[in-house]
Amino acid sequence: MKSAVVLLSGGLDSMVSAAIAREQGFALSALTIDYGQRHRIEIDSAKRIAEYLECERHVVLPLDLRAFGGSALTDDIDVPKKGVGDDIPVTYVPARNLVFLALTSAWAEATGSSDIFIGVNALDYSGYPDCRPEFIASFTETARLGTKAGVEGEPFTIHTPLQDMTKADIASEAARLRLNTGMSWSCYDPSSDGLACGACDSCRLRQKGFAEAGLEDGIKYAEQ
Repeated sequence: MKSAVVLLSGGLDSMVSAAIAREQGFALSALTIDYGQRHRIEIDSAKRIAEYLECERHVVLPLDLRAFGGSALTDDIDVPKKGVGDDIPVTYVPARNLVFLALTSAWAEATGSSDIFIGVNALDYSGYPDCRPEFIASFTETARLGTKAGVEGEPFTIHTPLQDMTKADIASEAARLRLNTGMSWSCYDPSSDGLACGACDSCRLRQKGFAEAGLEDGIKYAEQ
């Protein structure tokens, strides 16, 4: 059985991406980055998902990006709740996927795996530049040039199975895979009693996806 390293945030997209990897016959190792994000509930979600998907190993790697700040997820900046706009929002964490994919590649190389799965998509999303296919293609080439595996002819394949899916497609895929979507977490600003806010970009996109797919979401939202 081939092995794959999956970047598992604990969100819906990463859960579906990892489940697709398992369906394709890969033995999974999951990497979760604890970067000091305010929505720390997703770390617990990642642990539940990794156990549910029978990952052979799950590493929760501490990397406190609060030392840098510059994002509503890692700094004292309000999470916007007025709707998804056209500009890159303040919930963008500087170079997050660039950093995370570098770490995922490092672990993949250390374990001898050449397959990496990440749940990025660039249709119903917040406009983050590090979710676009051209970024993934560029990083794949960088990893080929900058790793022992790459220069010795065993480059990484970075799988992005959700890249061209809408949130409705992703919700439907979760249903097809018979996943309990309540295990995942997407909200950037959960309430004190552990409910999703329902108003941040991530909540709005998730709710829109389930509504368009005609499916019920497994998480609970605070009353609006």
